[in-house]
Amino acid sequence: MELICPAGTPAAFRTAVDAGADAVYCGFNDETNARNFPGLNFSREEMRQALAYAHARGARVLVAINTFPRASAEAAWRRAIDDAVGYGADALILADIGLMAYTAQKYPEQRLHVSVQAAAASPAAIRFYVDAFAVRRVVLPRVLSVPEVAAIARAGLCETEVFIFGGLCVMEEGRCSLSSYCTGQSPNMNGVCSPASHVTYQEQDEFLVSRLGDFTINRFAKAEPAAYPTLCKGRFRAGTNTGYLFEDPVSLDAAALLPALREAGVSALKIEGRQRGRAYIDRVVRAFRRALTALDSGQAIPPGGLKALTEGQATTEGAYQKRWR
Repeated sequence: MELICPAGTPAAFRTAVDAGADAVYCGFNDETNARNFPGLNFSREEMRQALAYAHARGARVLVAINTFPRASAEAAWRRAIDDAVGYGADALILADIGLMAYTAQKYPEQRLHVSVQAAAASPAAIRFYVDAFAVRRVVLPRVLSVPEVAAIARAGLCETEVFIFGGLCVMEEGRCSLSSYCTGQSPNMNGVCSPASHVTYQEQDEFLVSRLGDFTINRFAKAEPAAYPTLCKGRFRAGTNTGYLFEDPVSLDAAALLPALREAGVSALKIEGRQRGRAYIDRVVRAFRRALTALDSGQAIPPGGLKALTEGQATTEGAYQKRWR
């Protein structure tokens, strides 16, 4: 199974390659990719240099152009595709069917991957992308159990890629409107969820209160770790209960499921975290490279020791096990 690693900066990119990534995914520094935060992502020249660095060391580069174009603004997305292809990207990660059609028609030899933002979660949906655009891989949304992943892989339509570590969203891949409800900006259209320009923290009595736009998201005691205020991971009052109604602040860690995912026929394993720094990238990539080496040699998977890097210092296997059923 390939190890697919994130990079939000050129420094993180080089770290991922040096730490043992088979492929690195990244995007341009504009709204064409779903991690459009200030200080992140790649200029055209940085992307060109990153591709050269990876290819010289035997790693591949997957360019994420995975937001949905605004009406009458398609030129920016088409330019991103043209440039990525021209620089020699090994694959493009796309969500919008119009962009897939553009790429398939103009660059029929270019390898295409279906972004998780497209939420293709059934053989019928995946067959559409394969038949219409000759896609080679689908990044599966984080809503499937291991048996459901296996059923898709057995259909043999294309390669499958799944997330194994990092942040979780509210599991509405490509359809979430919570951020845009609060701030007017969404990850799917603008490439940014809960933009920092709309985040505030205030001390009230003995608490630290976090807000997103006009909405109070959370209230933390002094000794309590304060998470970044995204609406899906806020604490709210519902009736007589107060707590995390949508999702707990917790990170995915599927290291223990690597044997099951291999048995399921998964082609590639994806680490989330393009907004993370070099230290995070180095530790996580090296931990999963060790795990895969152990798996390939028939040994027990060593402990990753990554809990300190997770959200809320807590981990979950998410929908892979679906223990709530």
